[in-house]
Amino acid sequence: MASIGDILARLETLHPKLIDLTLDRITRILAQLGHPERRLPPVIHVAGTNGKGSVIAFLRAMLEADGKRVHVYTSPHLVRFNERFRLAGKLVSDEGLEAALAECERVNAGAPLTLFEITTAAGLLLFSRHPADVVLLEVGLGGRLDATNVIEQPLATVITPVALDHAEYLGDNLDQVAAEKAGIIKERVPVIVGPQQRDALSVIERRASRLDAPLHIAGEDWTAGEEHGRLVFQDEERLLDLPAPKLYGRHQFDNAGLAVATLRAIPALTPRRSAFEAGVVNADWPARMQRLTTGTLALRTPQGGELWLDGGHNPDGGRVIAAALADLEERVSRPLVLIVGMLSSKDCAGFLRNFTGLTRRIIAIPIDNQKNALSPDDIAQAARSVGIPAMTRGSIKAALDAAEMLELDPPPRILITGSLYLAGEVLKQNGTPPE
Repeated sequence: MASIGDILARLETLHPKLIDLTLDRITRILAQLGHPERRLPPVIHVAGTNGKGSVIAFLRAMLEADGKRVHVYTSPHLVRFNERFRLAGKLVSDEGLEAALAECERVNAGAPLTLFEITTAAGLLLFSRHPADVVLLEVGLGGRLDATNVIEQPLATVITPVALDHAEYLGDNLDQVAAEKAGIIKERVPVIVGPQQRDALSVIERRASRLDAPLHIAGEDWTAGEEHGRLVFQDEERLLDLPAPKLYGRHQFDNAGLAVATLRAIPALTPRRSAFEAGVVNADWPARMQRLTTGTLALRTPQGGELWLDGGHNPDGGRVIAAALADLEERVSRPLVLIVGMLSSKDCAGFLRNFTGLTRRIIAIPIDNQKNALSPDDIAQAARSVGIPAMTRGSIKAALDAAEMLELDPPPRILITGSLYLAGEVLKQNGTPPE
């Protein structure tokens, strides 16, 4: 049987565009496969701009702590393509993924299909053939026309904070983006909504009203936040005083709270209190304010310094990263250095503006094997345009060496950020890929 890499290389040639939003092609191949999307365990469908993966990580940890078997579909992967598919708690094997992709390729018979569409079909096929109690399904891009939006009656839909991103596909204002995200809402299916800007929330509320979908809105129907170092969640029926999330940053209190609210809105899945507690402290989601303490790259960190990794890549993501770094600075003060690689489709200056006055230097680098990556010179120019000194280097290792040459005292806190593709390369070079 062909390897996963060989199969993916062939599948990439089925459509001239990497992204082409429509449901026509995915519904066709699912029909050819015998409609696996109709034979799934109950589904929780998650859309939003930022925080989708973290919310799913909390949901999975809470459900598994309650003894549930959980399938998970997320994207993109960081190091191995298998990371996108988790079957009852374990990443899909090479053999299982190869077989599912090959079956989808065979029934598709060369018809136009994007890579995300055919891999979504493969995921749904896998999930339909392995028993589980629930499927956590992450939207790839947008929601309304995303290939995952083929589930007619999910248990619940979840919308994390909505912000501007992927303007070329979703629109250049918040109303348009929110309308695309709200496209996953289904008739009479509960909608759990994370913290939103008012314009986005109005769009979501109108869509839910048209479909008679019960709303559970952050700040109105439930609240979650940090109090005295703990996560305090409250809805109309119950108050939960839980440990602080293991995932670092103030925004993770919001993400964990959204996961709690989701499971509280689904009585058939609401876990024991002890499972909420275990899920909050055990959730794992690599490349989201992840500290690297071991590995090849960690060893290149200036002695006594810190190395952190976050795949954030849009202005709103930059805002929450900067807030997390400010909290770290209050706890232990260190000069901050950012190593940044970004794609040309992102608002580089908007992302970097969040770090003005917070970081001493930006070291701009390329992202290997990404044709639409910004050049280090372009990133450095964007940094200088928002008032941050910048330099360029040709690799991650060269950037870490440059950070050491700055001879900062005390040793610096280094954050590598700007892209999930860069984050994946960091974990690969460090020798610490997701398990």
